Amino acid sequence: MVDVAVILGSASDRAIADRAIEVLSKNNVSFELQILSAHRNPDELDAFVKKTDAKVFITIAGLAAALPGVVASKTSKPVIGVPVSAKLGGLDALLSIVQMPKGVPVACVGIDNGDNAAYLAIRMLKVGQ
Repeated sequence: MVDVAVILGSASDRAIADRAIEVLSKNNVSFELQILSAHRNPDELDAFVKKTDAKVFITIAGLAAALPGVVASKTSKPVIGVPVSAKLGGLDALLSIVQMPKGVPVACVGIDNGDNAAYLAIRMLKVGQ
């Protein structure tokens, strides 16, 4: 059983994921890492979200940044979005993540801030303990 699923929309986002992984590792939080695009791998993403026993998702995506919202639409578990500064300084990804419709909540941290995503996931895991 893992605590956090870290999903990257692209392998090019690995440096941001590594920051989250470092924080999770230092805090002895178990995680799994997947590279699954909401656009290029929709069926694989759907299957992964349904099968994982992770308690929190960290989703890392740039450009249109659909990944966090797609994951949130498929689970009732907490989803944290990390916007990537691929274009427009990351503002496009940031706006895509924070403008979710009612009923599909996604927490959002700062652009390229994988560290804070991990810290937030750790806090979420401690709720109710």
